[in-house]
Order: sequence, then C-alpha cells, then structure tokens
Amino acid sequence: MTSNPIPVHTWFPRLWAEIAPIGRDPGTGGYLRYGFTEPVRELERWFRGVAEADGAHTVVPDGNGNLIAWYGPPPEQGDAVLLGSHFDSVPHGGGYDGPLGIVSALLAVRALRAEGREFRRPVGVVAFAEEEGSRFGVPCLGSRLLTGALDPDRAAALTDRDGVTLAEAMGGRPAGARPELLDGIGAFVELHVEQGRALVDLGAPVGVASGIWPHGRWRLDFTGEANHAGTTRMADRRDPMLTYAFTVLAANKEARLRGAHATIGRVEVEPNATNAIPARVRGWLDARAADAGTLEALVEGVRAKAADRATRDGTTLTVTRESLSPLVEFDGGLVKAFREVLAEGVPVLPTAAGHDAGILAEHVPTAMLFVRNPTGVSHSPAEAAGDDDCAEGVRRLADLLAHLAAG
Repeated sequence: MTSNPIPVHTWFPRLWAEIAPIGRDPGTGGYLRYGFTEPVRELERWFRGVAEADGAHTVVPDGNGNLIAWYGPPPEQGDAVLLGSHFDSVPHGGGYDGPLGIVSALLAVRALRAEGREFRRPVGVVAFAEEEGSRFGVPCLGSRLLTGALDPDRAAALTDRDGVTLAEAMGGRPAGARPELLDGIGAFVELHVEQGRALVDLGAPVGVASGIWPHGRWRLDFTGEANHAGTTRMADRRDPMLTYAFTVLAANKEARLRGAHATIGRVEVEPNATNAIPARVRGWLDARAADAGTLEALVEGVRAKAADRATRDGTTLTVTRESLSPLVEFDGGLVKAFREVLAEGVPVLPTAAGHDAGILAEHVPTAMLFVRNPTGVSHSPAEAAGDDDCAEGVRRLADLLAHLAAG
C-alpha cells in the first residue's frame, strides 16, 4: 500500500481539523473531554457520521460506554480485527492522546477501501470510554467493563466530583463483561501518540510497543485535627498537611532509587480554609515500574515512610488501592508481523503509560503502534505530533490491517 498514491497526507489534517475545537479550553489550549460529557458525546456523533460515510454497516454501543463501527463481514462471524483508542482526556490535556488512534483507525479503513480491498475478516474501529479515569477515578473503565475486569455494580456506583454516579451519567447500569464480543476478536491494535521522547531520539516517525510497565493508583488519606491557624501552638498541632508534604517527597525519592516513576498530582484538603489547620488531606499516588516486584517495593516504601511520619505528626494514614494493572507483554506474533510488514529498523520499545490495549491484552492478541511526539510531552497542551508523522502512522496501520484482514 505504501507505493499507492492514496492521499492520506491530505485526509489526515482535514479530518483532524474537524475534531480539534471540540472540548478545547480557550484559556489553556488544553482539552476538557471527560467521559460521558457533551464534548465526548459530540465526538461520538462525529465518529458515527464518519464511519457510516466510509462504509461501516453498523455502529453500535456495547452497553459499557464503548462505541464500535463494523466493516466487512458481520462481527458474529468471529476472528475480527479491532482497531481504535479513546476520546476522553485528562484535565487540560493534549489533543492527541487517544483521539489520534481513533482518527488513524478510521483512515486506515478508508485507505484500504479506496484501494478496492475487501475485508475477509470483520474489522471494527472502537472508541473506548473513560480511558483516563479523569471523571470517575478508574482508568480504562470501558475496556475493564467489557472484559469483566470491573464489576458493573461497583462501576455503576462510582461518583464524580459533583456526586453524579456512573449509572446516572450513562443512563443506566453498565452491561459488564461481554464474552460473546471478546471471543469474536482475533486481534486488537491501538495506535497512540508516544508519551515520551524515544522516537525523537531515534529519529523514527513510528515505533512498535513491546509492552506496558505495571502500574496503579493508590488513595492516601491523612487524618489529623482541624484547628485555628493563629492560636494553635506549633507543638500542639496534628497537621495532616505535614504528613502529606513529607509523603510527596518520599515518593519522589523512593521512585528515583528504584528507577521507577511515582507521582502525586491530585490532592483534596478539608476544610480547605486559609486560616485553618486541615482535618484531612487526601492525595493520589500514581506508581509505575518495569516489573511487579519493583512496583510493590516502591509502594510499600512510600507507605512505610508516610506511616512513620504520621506517627511523629500525630496523624493517621490509610492507603487504599484503587487500580492495579499488571505487566503487559504484547503478542509476539503481532509484534513480529508489525516488524515484517512495516519495515526493517522500526524500533520496538516499552512504555510506562497505561492503555486500553493493556486491558485487552489479557484476553486477545494485542499490539500497539506509536507515532513520534516532537515535544516528548503528554497529558499537557504541549503534546504534539506532526501531520506527516500522523499520516505515516495511518499508512503503517493500514499496511498491518491489510496483512491481517484484507483480501
């Protein structure tokens, strides 16, 4: 396909421009695309329109917030090839994280159809729901529900910061595991903007993922005693903010010592008054490492140091694990196919970022393709990808799709 003059280089910027304004904050330039909110609903309507115009015979929800456009033979035939990613963003995040994979999948299908290629296997393009977990706190929520990794009753009761439950946001209880759908998928491929600088340093527009580091989220509740900021002597305070501040520094040190990653980027304070010592501080630890043992040691190291500090501060600490994703090694056959179909010298690299592909990898053969990010920045308005690199990603994805599914 790479020698065929299909105008992907003009298709991509045109299609990208259609979604670029949706959910963008004019002040920061970042995106506010939270799961089950109007910006995501608008993107889903756009998705449906593009897919149907390009020949999708059905565009159907799966009951868990995920939306799938089907091409070729009906999905009931089984052995389908699924492509896609997610539309939602972190608060004020970049535009490429997630949507690039959906737009690229739509265009890969369009490119093959423009060549007159027929699909011998069902082909689906999926838009997963709430991958970032920014609204309801559970990352990869849609794919976890689909695969049965998340109980639908527990999910239905999740609340956002305004007290809205997931069931209310969805308009009903999620369906939960869909084994009949999963059993019909023979391969899943997710294209994603690289969330780092490896491809920049290697001078490569695209790369293949080898796997995903194990990672998780832990809620840290520090409890003390609210009191007056002016009249309470320093020696008499039970200030959970001190314990929290120490824990942020401890997490940084523990991660650096182990060659791992630890981040505390979200915090809630009660009563959150300038002239009051807090009664409670709640923070969230995001921890990632190259292997499960290192991750466990990292989290335990942070917990132990925080607990010791809490004893000295007269506060208490409760640690609650909210999510945990194990080490993911992508399907060796698909990775090999990527390298054979795409070209010699395409780099293969791991990632420390979580993806829906990591959830599906436990159930179906799965692979990922990365597109170069010239800034190396992600989860930020500075996240970027050049149109030429994005078009190259579409071509490579279409090459693999042709290898897997086209006659």
